[in-house]
Amino acid sequence: MTQLLLLFVAFLVLVHVPPGRSEFKRCWKGHGACRPYRTKYETYMHLCPDASLCCLPYGLKPLASKPENV
Repeated sequence: MTQLLLLFVAFLVLVHVPPGRSEFKRCWKGHGACRPYRTKYETYMHLCPDASLCCLPYGLKPLASKPENV
């Protein structure tokens, strides 16, 4: 009986755990995440509307555009 109760409590706890990245808003065409911090594998491009950083993985950082000669 106690094992069944323990299994039931563990199931209830797991049901209420949110998915990994759902708490962050998306930015930069859906590739970035608005967060108050960035990881060491990310860079930020601009600020999100709520003044948090738009964090992008280094592989998605767009290259700087070269100025055109006119």
